[in-house]
Amino acid sequence: MSSAENEALTSSEYIKHHLTNLTYGQLPDGTWGFAHNSDEAAQMGFWAFHVDTLGWSVFLATVFFLIFRSVAKKVTSDVPTGMQNAVEAAVEFVEGNVKSMFPYKNSMIAPMALTVFVWVFFMNAMDLVAIDLLPGLAQLFGANVLGMDPHHVYFKVVPTTDPNITLGMAFCVFILILWFSITQKGLLGFLKELTLHPFSSSNPIIQTLFIPVNLVLELPGLIAKPVSLGLRLFGNLYAGEIIFILVAILYGAGIIFAGVAGVIQVIWALFHILIIFLQALIFMSLTIVYMSMAYQTDEQH
Repeated sequence: MSSAENEALTSSEYIKHHLTNLTYGQLPDGTWGFAHNSDEAAQMGFWAFHVDTLGWSVFLATVFFLIFRSVAKKVTSDVPTGMQNAVEAAVEFVEGNVKSMFPYKNSMIAPMALTVFVWVFFMNAMDLVAIDLLPGLAQLFGANVLGMDPHHVYFKVVPTTDPNITLGMAFCVFILILWFSITQKGLLGFLKELTLHPFSSSNPIIQTLFIPVNLVLELPGLIAKPVSLGLRLFGNLYAGEIIFILVAILYGAGIIFAGVAGVIQVIWALFHILIIFLQALIFMSLTIVYMSMAYQTDEQH
């Protein structure tokens, strides 16, 4: 946004504006369109779409696909250079993690782990783009092309700061956990895993009494896997985004604060590169571990 528009917003309004998604859904009058503020977006309910989050997620997934497809088509047996070197390093890194954490045979796990790692890394890396650059361009487009009030043009560019994306990915992992648990152990075996552990007894009457206790203990642990997986990624990237926004506010607080903000921004950006990589690695590693646990039988627990 322009400096004039920045001055028109208070610090709290500036923060709220940057944390609001471009939301499309059903308006209070029954028509469909974009929300003009966060309250209106909340009123749209379940069938509201975060257009910016979905758009950037699909765009970055497409970038990932095109890069890896291009390298795969041009791969050479000579010493790799450039993009081929980076892609091969990513593939070998993921393959090493899968081999160490998933001691079973499933040709889907490694490609899934690679997709999760690179896609999440790309989405996280959007946090390194200047905080006002893409939202500012979106506001110019909305004001000059669509005739919208620039203060009502919202545009978040980091998909992983939206819990809908992180929890959605985690839910997909959860579905795979259930699928492999049932296909590898059978439905009865999966139910036994939930009802016969951790307390067991050779006496059938006592074991029957333990079933509801075991279910109460095991079921929350099962459900906590996707919830913690999604919220961990969201929380770390959301916190990082907040810090970048606060640093941006410092730039408008005078020349002294602007100098301090510049130093903080460089330090935080360098540290955030590590966070971006680690969060992608953690999401991938936990996905592999959960898949491995889905394969484990009673004897391996």
